[in-house]
Amino acid sequence: MDKAVQNNYLKVAALGVLVLVMAFLPLISDNYWIDVALMALIYIILALGLNIVVGFCGLLDLGFSAFFAVGAYTTGILMTQYHLSFWIAIIASVILSAIAGVIIGAPTLRLRSDYLAIVTLGFGEIVRISAINLHFTGGASGIYGIPKPTIGSFQLTGLTGVYYLAFVSVILMIFIVRRLGDSRLGRAWKYIREDEDAAEAMGINRWRTKLLAYIFGAIVGGFGGSIFAVKMTAISPQSFSFNQSAMILLAVVLGGIGRIPGVVLGAVFVILLPEVMRDFSDWRLLIFGGLLVVMMIFRPEGIWPSAKERASVSAGKETEADHHVAG
Repeated sequence: MDKAVQNNYLKVAALGVLVLVMAFLPLISDNYWIDVALMALIYIILALGLNIVVGFCGLLDLGFSAFFAVGAYTTGILMTQYHLSFWIAIIASVILSAIAGVIIGAPTLRLRSDYLAIVTLGFGEIVRISAINLHFTGGASGIYGIPKPTIGSFQLTGLTGVYYLAFVSVILMIFIVRRLGDSRLGRAWKYIREDEDAAEAMGINRWRTKLLAYIFGAIVGGFGGSIFAVKMTAISPQSFSFNQSAMILLAVVLGGIGRIPGVVLGAVFVILLPEVMRDFSDWRLLIFGGLLVVMMIFRPEGIWPSAKERASVSAGKETEADHHVAG
């Protein structure tokens, strides 16, 4: 059997084991690890949203936490101040996140590369600072007492109920994002990622297609924010800093840009590894950073890259080696 096929089988088996462990974790673990796994599920949703923007369409977004914040604050405000149900609040979160995607994306997506990254970083900080200064967001103290979701007369109390809500949401988001990636729009995103000018020459509206990627990414990010709000029952602006955007982007890059299984594994990796090293106390972040550097050196294409990405990286290494030999 070909080595690449064997590697794919091993990866699929590993992913299957991960899904089974996540499905039955509340039955075999304590609250601490359930809480860690729940945070990993939320990060999977956020990474799936950013993967639409970065992985499918090739747009570098450093302010994705803005949509995360919009979803969380919309849910928190509607459930605490207006006493609406979680299901109505999450619909409102998705709508407002899409509107935020239009407001942020429409004037900026004509930019490229570093300029786009800087502008998205600025918008992320604008949203966070606005949350600090606006009255209805609770200011720097944030919003407290967000109730748990209910299904009919049954309330999802405790970690287990919210955990399974997040687990089902992850499966739903994976299905939706995968269908988007395989759709005609998804193919247009990938053409733009490879060569914007060639895509436009083929008749693809470059600006509108990129804006749709931004909107869909914002919707998934806002959905993740809603789950985060009911998980924490309290939110504050500190939860939506640039560090959050960086961690979500890290999950996408480490997992394998554009690959949904890789994004899932990347999100689990960036949440789980620091917790596993918690016994090292002050050294754990240093060790975590060192492991990331090692990962980027020896596996720059990510944990689960596409075949094209792997071939591109290998070709780059071979070209570099040829230059050294020629020199």
